[in-house]
Amino acid sequence: MSPAELRQLEDFLASVRHLSPNTQSAYRRDLEGLRAWCADRQLRYWRDLDGRQLRTYVAARHRGGLGGRSLQRALSAIRAFYRYLIKGGRAESNPAQGLVTPKSPKRLPHTLDVDQATQLVALKGDDPLTVRDRAMLELMYSSGLRLAELVGLDLGGIDLADGTATVTGKGRKTRTVPVGRHAAQALRDWLKCRADLAASGETALFLSGRGRRISPRAVQQRFRHWSVKQGLATHVHPHMLRHSFATHMLESSGDLRAVQELLGHADISTTQVYTHLDFQHLAKVYDQAHPRARKSR
Repeated sequence: MSPAELRQLEDFLASVRHLSPNTQSAYRRDLEGLRAWCADRQLRYWRDLDGRQLRTYVAARHRGGLGGRSLQRALSAIRAFYRYLIKGGRAESNPAQGLVTPKSPKRLPHTLDVDQATQLVALKGDDPLTVRDRAMLELMYSSGLRLAELVGLDLGGIDLADGTATVTGKGRKTRTVPVGRHAAQALRDWLKCRADLAASGETALFLSGRGRRISPRAVQQRFRHWSVKQGLATHVHPHMLRHSFATHMLESSGDLRAVQELLGHADISTTQVYTHLDFQHLAKVYDQAHPRARKSR
């Protein structure tokens, strides 16, 4: 690829700042992989790539072990990139348009049951970091936040008088979610400690031991630490609490639209995965309770 072609790639990546940092990183990897593949085949310009060649690329990545979900994401990046090129007059057609990828088996998210979630958040101790971790766990489970939303929260995003939190989700969309009373109390306890830890001018709600905004990696490590210490049989990652929140809300309310709004899903099909989890729960109850379903002893 020529220097001009590389600049076009960098310009495009700079234009997708509205996407989450993880998605931006994935787009960069996907497009850098395509660029290297094109360079190996002496395709000098982006406009030289056609649909047949792109199908060959996708097939090669699939044979190399890349799953259907990752291939779908890569094609999303390529489609977006070529839309950008066409808009700027640097390509005439989109080689990824209409291209389909092998389907991946649908994987259901792992969740905690209600007793496990309650066990996890019931941290003992009043040292500042334990108080902070209890507030993070309670808020994550109470409000179904994404990890990026949790670490991105500022002091102004919490209204304990109103019992709400306003977070910025994917696509920089903001939404306001309820904060349960246990989470609200945990946050009040944390705010009493926070003032002694905060570095000058720091606005983040949750802080590291150095008084600055806590990192996503640190939250993951703390959740893993507490899942072991609280005696759970599984290592808990932050998104597992979001999945648990969604599943328990759906089990109790049956209101898919409300759960969609609380989670901040743009498409209800994303939320529908939790209906499968809910059905699994109902099927288990049925097997245990119905006289015609119980196994003979």
